Amino acid sequence: MKLQEWKIQWFGPGEKNPLEISSPYYIDHFWMTTRVPGDIHSTLISKKLIPDPFVGHMDLECRWVEEKEWWYRTSFYWDECLDPLDTLELLFEGIDTYATVYLNGKEIGSTANMLVEHSFDVTREMKNGNNVIAVKIDPVHSHVKHKEQGYWCSYGKERIWTRKAAMNFGWDWGPRLVTGGLWKGVHVLKKAKANIDSVFPRTMALNDSSAIVEVDIGVKQHFKCKQKLNLEVELASKYHTFKSKTQIVAGKGRAELHVFDPVLWWTHDLGEPHLYDLTVSLRDSENHILDEKNQKFGIREVKVEQTHENGDHLFAFNLNGVRLFAKGANWIPVHSFIGSIDDRRYTKQLEMGKAAHMNMMRVWGGGIYEKEVFYEECDRLGMLVWQDFMFANALYPDYNKDFQANVEDEIEKVIKRLRPHTCLALWCGNNEIDWIFDRKSSDGEITTPFYGEKIYHQWIPQKLERLDDTRLYWPSSPFGSTGNTDLDAEEVGDRHNWVVWHGNVEPRKKGEPVIQNITKEGVSFKNYKKDATLFSSEFGMHASSNRYTLSKYIPKKEFYWKSEEMAYRNKDHFHEKGILLMEDFTGAPGDIEEYMNYSMLTQAEGLKYGIEHYRRRKPWTSGALIWQLNDCWPGTSWSMIDYELLPKASYYYAKKFFDPVLATIDHEPGELLNIYLVNDRLQRISGDVGIEVRTFKGDIVCTQTIAYEVDGNMAKQVSSIPEADLLQGADPTEVVIRLYSYEGAFQDNVYYLRDFKDLRLPKANLKVEYNLERRQITVTSDLLARFVKLEMPEGEILCSDNFFDLLPEQSKIVDLHHLDGGTVDLENIQVSSLNSDSFFTIHPINL
Repeated sequence: MKLQEWKIQWFGPGEKNPLEISSPYYIDHFWMTTRVPGDIHSTLISKKLIPDPFVGHMDLECRWVEEKEWWYRTSFYWDECLDPLDTLELLFEGIDTYATVYLNGKEIGSTANMLVEHSFDVTREMKNGNNVIAVKIDPVHSHVKHKEQGYWCSYGKERIWTRKAAMNFGWDWGPRLVTGGLWKGVHVLKKAKANIDSVFPRTMALNDSSAIVEVDIGVKQHFKCKQKLNLEVELASKYHTFKSKTQIVAGKGRAELHVFDPVLWWTHDLGEPHLYDLTVSLRDSENHILDEKNQKFGIREVKVEQTHENGDHLFAFNLNGVRLFAKGANWIPVHSFIGSIDDRRYTKQLEMGKAAHMNMMRVWGGGIYEKEVFYEECDRLGMLVWQDFMFANALYPDYNKDFQANVEDEIEKVIKRLRPHTCLALWCGNNEIDWIFDRKSSDGEITTPFYGEKIYHQWIPQKLERLDDTRLYWPSSPFGSTGNTDLDAEEVGDRHNWVVWHGNVEPRKKGEPVIQNITKEGVSFKNYKKDATLFSSEFGMHASSNRYTLSKYIPKKEFYWKSEEMAYRNKDHFHEKGILLMEDFTGAPGDIEEYMNYSMLTQAEGLKYGIEHYRRRKPWTSGALIWQLNDCWPGTSWSMIDYELLPKASYYYAKKFFDPVLATIDHEPGELLNIYLVNDRLQRISGDVGIEVRTFKGDIVCTQTIAYEVDGNMAKQVSSIPEADLLQGADPTEVVIRLYSYEGAFQDNVYYLRDFKDLRLPKANLKVEYNLERRQITVTSDLLARFVKLEMPEGEILCSDNFFDLLPEQSKIVDLHHLDGGTVDLENIQVSSLNSDSFFTIHPINL
């Protein structure tokens, strides 16, 4: 039974006697109705009791919510008969955070962890007829105000002690909105004399013709039940069905399945993410089914190679014997109000990631262990998951026994919940804590011991050794050191490249002072080319949200460059870093139009510059996970997709720079142009690369053809050409270079020999036509049009391409669709480029 009809009310902390409010006879007729799953803030917004905290500074007007004591109540009717060995369980999949639970006026337990489920045996407390559940949720500060908070913690000291989404206390890309509520489902579960507690399938051996799959099953048995229990396990696809039987001993069972001609699970870029149907049935001695679990399972082997065949260091994910290049992004919570968000928001963004050729997501350690839909969709879509444990940018009180018990319970529950998912490729202990502890200790900012060290270097690995030894455990990200090098060293392990944007001066050795170079040169994205990292698990730069998203949440009178409201959208420290990046590449913006355009262009070109460099280094660099894919509110951040699910320019660039086959140029002004082919496919490719150099007005300067042959899963330099040979006397600030495939093996790639600010772009004229029936817009330019932008009048619209360059007399047809399947208002889409007049009238195509 799922409990969904709830009421909610607030009081001052300690104002009411809990026995009064939890009593089944308490009159709650005038309480507010609320949704479960949900959260308090969303309820108050829907009742118009608080303003939308995403508009302007209105989040500050909502701070009172976190100061109150909140009560949930529901009543339900129960009339099912119980056998003597049946039990009833009240399950809360997620309570945020400090809560006390009452059933029919009896206090049955309390919770102190948002991140995991909580269950209570209510067999004796449930009654036939009407039952009442009451949940008291305390303000966080009432539980932590007397706790020690005098050591390092970014963004809200309360979170040191509080096991909830760290980003609720504010981060450098989101506001402080300390949520509360029943953020996942609540259920009453009737369980027979025994039930299945956990199912853990895993591939133990794999070759061309067969696989061995082991399934570990945990069973909870009523203490009065003395029967022998049996398990039946079935693994089925449309091709074959495989079965096994086993007995339960001491609450555990293990089944072994020999699978012939297995259909493997691959990431979507390498093959089909095939999933079998796994069914586990628990039966008693009379063969009655007591419980049954069904889930999807993919046969695959995944490991992380840390040594190359020649003995050099690597950090490369290997799937089914294939050393792949991990292309993807970091994933933050999809919304500030996580409990109220529909599952479709997950599906939409993950499908967008797949469409941009991403094959890995990193679940960042300052949010939540994601909802089940996230992992199910990654399983389905063929997307690997790097999974952080939820510890980020702080020291944690591992010296406290109560905190230890809470965290160890969390670790065990999380491992058991997530380990069955095929997509899960790596467990990681924390985000940046080991690395930053050394940095801040060296500067004297931290003078305490490494509080929290036991969590990542003792408690988690001990639990994983017992519960999941099939995946690599990585203690922190970044992590890796050779002797006395910084834990963010490029020579070993993974790296967070915050030379770009934050201006970190590296390499650095342990114990050395931290130096930052906040100048145009220090924060420039051109520093990516100096990075010889093995795996770049975090890197990126800011860009504006789309106009529609910003204008929806910024008051009209504040919608101008450098307004107070515009500044409030940026939660990062040192706002000048974004200006410096733009000054170095586009020039500083003078108004909000230039800010939106220049920041998006800089982010897109900067990520292209870095990722093409990383991919050219294959296999020595084996992964690039951009910070970050998504946003939780309408701000200015590192995201590639803004809050209204409108992609930024960098997303459309990613559809090209993450393409499995890439033609790319490594070039510095005045020097050689080194041409590379990157082939992530498993088959050898061969053909011809066309190089075309044209002036911005359309004159052909030079053409060349380069034959290439590149083995599967390789990167190769195929030519090196002096800049002067291609220019043939032309001005390097007035030409564009296009790489193209004669055979259609890869997408066109466009390059400029100088930075945008130095280009002498002519005034282009765009012709824009629309086709309502086909949901298409066709754009044509007489001269080179730089950064052609289709600006959307609403959210959740995806284009086949956007923020693209048009060569002289070139046309591009852009298909559009709404993520919810609705109509697209083509006639109100505005089209522009950086070197054309502001906007152009759109003409219908005569059908």
